[in-house]
Amino acid sequence: MKGLWLLLILLALVALAALPWYGSDVLVQFGISTLLLAVLAQGWNIIGGYTGYASFGNSVFYGLGAYGVAIAMVQWNLPFGVGMVFGVVLAVVFAFLLGLPVLRLRGHYFAIATLALAQVMAAIVSNIPLAGQNIGLVLPPLNNDRLFYELSLALLVLATLTVFWLTRSKFGFGLIAIRENEEGAAVMGVNTTLYKVMAFALSGIFTALAGGIHAYWITFLDPESAFDISLNVKMIIMAVFGGPGTVLGPVVGAFVLSAVSEVLSSEVTSIAGLFFGIVVVAAVVLMPRGVADVIRRFRTSGWRYFAENIKAHRL
Repeated sequence: MKGLWLLLILLALVALAALPWYGSDVLVQFGISTLLLAVLAQGWNIIGGYTGYASFGNSVFYGLGAYGVAIAMVQWNLPFGVGMVFGVVLAVVFAFLLGLPVLRLRGHYFAIATLALAQVMAAIVSNIPLAGQNIGLVLPPLNNDRLFYELSLALLVLATLTVFWLTRSKFGFGLIAIRENEEGAAVMGVNTTLYKVMAFALSGIFTALAGGIHAYWITFLDPESAFDISLNVKMIIMAVFGGPGTVLGPVVGAFVLSAVSEVLSSEVTSIAGLFFGIVVVAAVVLMPRGVADVIRRFRTSGWRYFAENIKAHRL
């Protein structure tokens, strides 16, 4: 059975990698956007799904990665690769400096604290001349969607392999222990503070890389779009829809919800947001642990799986 799943995943990867050579320009652009969203969902999965800390501050990592590339290329005339490294360094420094105090909070206190981080960072960047202040920065154009697509796909594969490694490593087991019972994990010898900060930083690395690719792709950046809190909401919804704390759940969630959003936006533009909201609410009610849990349990429970979830929500 594992061999069959591995074969299907490899075939899917080959098909995705070949898409720029047989798909239309519109499909390739949609693919870039979807792949980057999947990376964001997978990055959030590390801190939210495996560690159990629902972060609303990952959009800060996205913005730092984007500004790292923009500042390096526009202000310092450095290549794109150096900008990506600079963005990652900014994200890691931020994760350690802010993660140490913020990750001492739990539950809704942690969520509120991280929610405020994006607003604070946007205000700070708006007053930094090096970052273009409120006007933003315009990056040199590179009309090569194939390159951005393959970079996005490679980043998603790397992020997914990292999450797979978490499920097999001592570090990953420590994160799961923190999610299930942080006090118990500490008693068992897990350095919970270090593990949480490292998870926050690892999540930030992938999010920053995605932000850097996106900034160079769209060639324009300003504080409002770089630190947009709605992007953080999207990555959470996609991870939860697919199945938080699983390897492929966030990827499936990003692909499915991006496709649904695109279809609704093109077919019923006036009420697309309403329908998308209904889809998300229905998914949370019918399958609160995501698509991954449905695949795992539907074979034994059948349609009773959905009925049990409806009953649990008292609907």
